[in-house]
Amino acid sequence: MDTGTHVVMGVALGGIATLDPAVNSDPALFNAVLIGTLIGSQAPDSDTVLKLKNNAVYIRHHRGITHSIPAVLLWGISIPSLIYLFTPGVDFLHLWLWTFLAVILHVFVDIFNAYGTQAYRPISNRWVAYGFINTFDPYIFILHLAGIVGWNLGANPGLMWLIIYFVIALYYVKRYFDKRELVRLIHEHFENVEQIATSPTIQQNVWRIAITTPTNYYVGRAENGHLTILDEFVNNPIDYEDPVVQTALTDHNIKAFLSFSPVFRYEMSFHDEYTEVRFIDLRYRSRGRYPFVALAQIDDEHGEDLKVLNSYTGWVFTEEKLQNKLSPMESK
Repeated sequence: MDTGTHVVMGVALGGIATLDPAVNSDPALFNAVLIGTLIGSQAPDSDTVLKLKNNAVYIRHHRGITHSIPAVLLWGISIPSLIYLFTPGVDFLHLWLWTFLAVILHVFVDIFNAYGTQAYRPISNRWVAYGFINTFDPYIFILHLAGIVGWNLGANPGLMWLIIYFVIALYYVKRYFDKRELVRLIHEHFENVEQIATSPTIQQNVWRIAITTPTNYYVGRAENGHLTILDEFVNNPIDYEDPVVQTALTDHNIKAFLSFSPVFRYEMSFHDEYTEVRFIDLRYRSRGRYPFVALAQIDDEHGEDLKVLNSYTGWVFTEEKLQNKLSPMESK
């Protein structure tokens, strides 16, 4: 989920914690727990600082190790321990339990959007992305805002937040069945489907879809149970025997893209001074373009002595902006 949603979820858990008699009867413990749930609901996203280095590092590691099983355990013990240093008189067990729950909830809700997490590391490095809740879901966010307003107006926080989370749980169930029906519909219309990537939109009845078959990629949208294919591409496998492609695959920007994107196509373009290898994520279509890309420009003018001149991965909405971003600094 987005940062704002994680913040309000931290507030909600602090409210639910008032159902715990130990928390409800001790104002100091309540304050410590609220701080713990707020920090715990944000801690796994601390890897956002990787943006300061470059896109490749961020893409490859965001929602990776910081969302892993060892990291969840580490956050769960380190955050309450740090808080306890400043509030040594409170009940550590209850502080730990509620803070740990906030960390777990953060990672748990992240697996339901299209971006996903590597929540099963180190057991498995695969991305877990069920793709039926929007990264920012206005319904979930508004319910949390309503709960915060109600709490400030004097509503019982524990019972109120339980009711709100029951409604949100029903919403998750609804979205799960919405996606299951969408997948069924796709299988009715396409044969030999290998993979389906779904991305919900803010509109409840509209989905973005990317379908992989042995021969083609199909990109489209589903609206009110009707499929519309917007683009179709030939499924050309990566030519691992091509020396230019081999060189591109060694670049850190290309590696980062391939570690993250499950549905993509690639293309090569030939220029006087270099050959460009470009990978295009098919899950994200905006105004007829696919803005999430990775590319490497390979110097192939000197026989077998191939090298990467420039490379980039990230969001680019115009070709002009992409060329502006390409510089020797990006490929270091």
